Amino acid sequence: MESLRIAVAGATGNIGTLTAAALEEAGHRVVRISRSLGVDLTTGDGVEAALAGADAVVDATNCTATDRDEAVAYFGTTTRTLLAAGERAGVRHHVLLSIACLDRVEGNAHYAGKREQERLVSEGPVPWTIVPATQFHDFAAMVTGWTEQDGTATVAPLLLQPVAPEDVARVLAEIATGAPQGRYRDVAGPEPQDLVDMARRTNEARGRKVRLVPTWSGLFGPEMAGEVMLPGADARIEPTTFDDWLAGQR
Repeated sequence: MESLRIAVAGATGNIGTLTAAALEEAGHRVVRISRSLGVDLTTGDGVEAALAGADAVVDATNCTATDRDEAVAYFGTTTRTLLAAGERAGVRHHVLLSIACLDRVEGNAHYAGKREQERLVSEGPVPWTIVPATQFHDFAAMVTGWTEQDGTATVAPLLLQPVAPEDVARVLAEIATGAPQGRYRDVAGPEPQDLVDMARRTNEARGRKVRLVPTWSGLFGPEMAGEVMLPGADARIEPTTFDDWLAGQR
């Protein structure tokens, strides 16, 4: 297979690190884009040089903003910067990691930012693929980390079908080396899980004692209840189970 030059935005984050590794393992040349590496998507510093000669771009950037306007502004700015630089560099494929079920949840600030990102990519000048993935296996640990105070954490009883970060990275690497596909199928793990149970089992595996309080009054509201967060019927199901992932946490 031809060796491609592929830029990975968000390359020092969880998925970006794994995606860059998967691409290099397959024999491709990876350019890592991250503020810590001197390439800033909010200001544009270093972006032109990073994308010079790139065949494809994988956008695995993330945003921790909890304010809707701030999230929309961040994703809007960084995506416009990547797309404009990509067009000038002659990039042939822009791959965006997104979230499954975005269109079903209105109130979440992060989801609003991701919808703006999807809109810009789908209307943008570079041929594209949007890859919507369900929540990752470590999502429950992230949520308890956000909400924990004095040994107690609030967790919404979400029904999810979580996927392994390594599986998502492998899918992104595969797609980035092929032709643009527009909106791709949801990428999900093999089994539905309850977020409260995921949090309990993750804490047990890591030897952490945290009292969990199931509630819809925290970060996630009842608009996300039921099957809202489950992937579409045509989802691409990846093999790694939550139990497989937990086994690696011990």
